[in-house]
This record gives sequence, C-alpha cells and structure tokens, in this order.
Amino acid sequence: MPRRRLAPGLEVGLVGFGSAPLGDLYAALGEREAQETVGAALAAGVTLIDTSPLYGHGLSEHRIGAALRQVQRDGVVLSTKVGRWMDPQASPGTRSGYAGGLPHGAVIDYSYDGAMRSFEQSLLRLGTDRIDVLLIHDVDVWTHGVEMERRFAEAMEGAYRALDRLRASGAVKAIGVGVNEAEMCDRFAHAGDFDVMMLAGRYTLLEQGALDRFFPLAAQKNIGLMLAGVFNSGILAQGSAAGSHYNYRAAPPELLARVRAIEDVCRAHGVGLRQAALAFAAAHPAVATLVLGAVRPAEIRDNIAALALPVPASLWSDLKSSGLIAAHAPTPG
Repeated sequence: MPRRRLAPGLEVGLVGFGSAPLGDLYAALGEREAQETVGAALAAGVTLIDTSPLYGHGLSEHRIGAALRQVQRDGVVLSTKVGRWMDPQASPGTRSGYAGGLPHGAVIDYSYDGAMRSFEQSLLRLGTDRIDVLLIHDVDVWTHGVEMERRFAEAMEGAYRALDRLRASGAVKAIGVGVNEAEMCDRFAHAGDFDVMMLAGRYTLLEQGALDRFFPLAAQKNIGLMLAGVFNSGILAQGSAAGSHYNYRAAPPELLARVRAIEDVCRAHGVGLRQAALAFAAAHPAVATLVLGAVRPAEIRDNIAALALPVPASLWSDLKSSGLIAAHAPTPG
C-alpha cells in the first residue's frame, strides 16, 4: 500500500481504519466480528487506526486495545481524541447514534484537566503507554450549535495547552483536531501549532468546500490531512437508491439527483461510484490518508482493491465539464 507523510516522523498507508463502527454505530457489532475486522485491516497493510472515546462511549477503544495486543505495537500509528471523558457512574443518556456501547456517560470537556483525564482514560482502555496522534474532537457548529464559540475558546485555552505539553514530553507524537467543518480546521490552523487535522465529509465527489481555503493553508503549514467521511455517510458507496444517507440523515431529493448524475458519468466510463469516490479523495496532494470505517473484513479488502484500480482521465474531464466536481480539483493521473 502506498505510504504518505502524516506528520514529522510519521508515515501512514493511504488507507487508514476508522473505528467508529466498532462502537456499535447504528447497530450492535459482535466482539468476534469486530476483532476479525481490525485484524483484516492490519493484515492488509493498514498502519493507521483512528478511534475516540465517543465511539460507543469507550467500546471502540476497548476493542482496538484488544486487537493491538495481538500485533507489534510499533507497527501501528494509533490516533484517538479528547474533548469527552467517560463517567462510569453517570447515565449514558443520548448515544449520538450508537446502538450499544459501554454503560458510561460522556462528559463534554475541552479544559486542560478534561483533556488530560480523557487522555489517561484512553491509555487504559487501549492498554498502551502512548498515543501517536491526539486530536481535539468535534469543536464545530454541527456538534455545539450556538455554544461553538465558547467551546472553541475553551479548547484553545485548555485542551490545546494539554496536547502541546504531551507532544513536548513525547507522550504523543503529533497533535491536531478532528471536525466536520473545513472552516473550523482553518480557524484552528491559524490559532495554534498543529501537526495533523482530520476532516470528515467536506472533501468528496459531492462537495469540495475545503479546496480553495483550507487545503492550501494545510499545505503551507505542513499539516497532514486525515480525510474521513469520503462516502458522505454512505451515499457515495451505496449510490442514489432510496434510503441512502448523507451527513447521517436521509439524503434530500436534490442531492440524490446530483449523485445520479455522477453515477451516469461513472457508468459511461465503466467505473464504480465507490471506486471514483476513493480515487478522487486520494488524489489531492495534501491528503495523507483516507480514514475508512468498516464492520466486516470484506469491506477492508474491497476498499483497498478499489483504490488500486485505474480510472480513465476522461471520467474526470467529463465530471468537470458537467459541473459535477470543481474544475480545478486535482484528479489522478
């Protein structure tokens, strides 16, 4: 698998493993299947595993920790997040879409102490003594609404100082943020000294809002990009069929129509929609890795195989001439 620079001293494979589904996202996942899926990713050459305390309120980290005990830890770049710590005595309350998970309540906390507590809890759940990449999680309008400005200030005054100290001490190798909005990546990049950023869903075949402002800034500051949500919650993998999801909700009619138009162009060139979505996301030179979730080993193998397939240059020119992707977006070849 091709490798790219993520941060100083860290190279990762083009495909990373996103472990939100291991936290029982949308449906419960059996322990055996969860371990088989992580094992398949590692066996296929995936070197980056990303998780978070949020995913199943700690269940994803527990499962990743169990999988890591079966392999050489030094061969894995491990990424997790701060911004929430788990209170074992509190009710889980809303699970943010998680069907199962651990019976612990999530406490949103971007303070210095809160970030340190989250980090220590993650080390225990993961069964490791170090984290390679530590991200400030979900400081965006999508998560906090009108509270976002207060949360941003809290994160920069608290969590950022904690992460900077951990990086200086060698407890983590790289620090960054993980959000759903390119505008917030831009703000964090100007506000602090970050090595990496994870952006979910904002640079895909369907939308390229990060292309003109944030991506050039990331390149200028040598910020490695972990690109997640490249299927926009499933619609670029499943297609325009009824029931497809976009941004974790049922896709609106106008979006389904746009996906159908992209599908028509792909079909004319003998290229699958999933294949085109992966190739497009990977083509931007600022992108270090695609963080792809999975619940079955076959999904890992299918994604890696799809990325290896050639895509004719005429597909991209037709998508651009039809106004379906930005005319100046980098494309393979």
